[in-house]
Amino acid sequence: MAIFEHPSFDEHESVHSFYDPETGLKAFVAVHSTHLGPSAGGTRFWRYENSDLALRDVLRLSRGMSYKNAMAGLKLGGGKAVVMKPEGDFDRNALFTKFGEFINSIGGAYYTAEDVGMTTDDMRTIRTKTKFVAGLDEGDAASGDPSPITADGVFRCIKLAANKRGLDLAGATIAVQGLGHVGYTVCRLLHAAGAKLIVTDINQQAANNAADEFGAKIVAPDEIYAQTADVFSPCALGAILNPETVNLLKANIIAGAANNQLSTPEIGLALQDRDILYCPDYVVNAGGIINIAGEIEGNYSPEWVETKLQGIEKTLGQIFDLATETGRTTDAIADEMARARIGR
Repeated sequence: MAIFEHPSFDEHESVHSFYDPETGLKAFVAVHSTHLGPSAGGTRFWRYENSDLALRDVLRLSRGMSYKNAMAGLKLGGGKAVVMKPEGDFDRNALFTKFGEFINSIGGAYYTAEDVGMTTDDMRTIRTKTKFVAGLDEGDAASGDPSPITADGVFRCIKLAANKRGLDLAGATIAVQGLGHVGYTVCRLLHAAGAKLIVTDINQQAANNAADEFGAKIVAPDEIYAQTADVFSPCALGAILNPETVNLLKANIIAGAANNQLSTPEIGLALQDRDILYCPDYVVNAGGIINIAGEIEGNYSPEWVETKLQGIEKTLGQIFDLATETGRTTDAIADEMARARIGR
């Protein structure tokens, strides 16, 4: 499918494809907007069934990064990379060394960092070939793994949404989908606040660990939607809120770390019709990119990060207030605010 006719194309400034037969590297980088500054967003390392799915992901995710960075008040545009995980054995170091060369060839229009499937070790490998990388755990302005800060932002937004609905996290039931670096830390914060947890993950060991550490109830991946819970927190992959799953939901609030949670804009209306308070994902999960923004600018400090995290809470509160005043969906209000900030 041609780029400009692709359903997920949204006036992206540039889309790059990279292939290296020696390492097996197949990757896309999409730069959605540089209106506020160089584009920034993590690299996702995932096994896609085909390149069209990878292209759709990078287009959607890069647009989400434009919105996320704008709503967090960062001097960054939106971009994203996806690397298709090779079949069989491969040399990870060689793969990401070559990927670093490709990132460098873009010339600074895009900064990369960790996303699903990536590690700080991968970032160090990429850094050997380009300076346009963040999420490092060494150097004067190093911010390290951004996932704990992402989890902190998600936790704050869950608490804010619970307050909006008159709920106390102590004793509340939270269903968490996905127990990666972010999701597991979200569980830890919720458990410390006194919440009861229901969890699922395709990694059974991660689920077992949550059960042991937090007393969480484990359910099968396809059963998480129908759990009776106060909050549903999607912290895995995107498009999980669709016509099939929305009808299964029993939660009053949705707030999680996953990107692109709504499969289509119409899902926002479906959630509103069911009186489910949806917290727009790119507002909720901006903690990680806030951490990285300080590193890119070379002036990373925990104090600045804390100020920006408080900004997330303020922005989400404004979205809630506007939704109440106007009767519009929270996702439509957030999209409108974000697009205005990037000049569209």
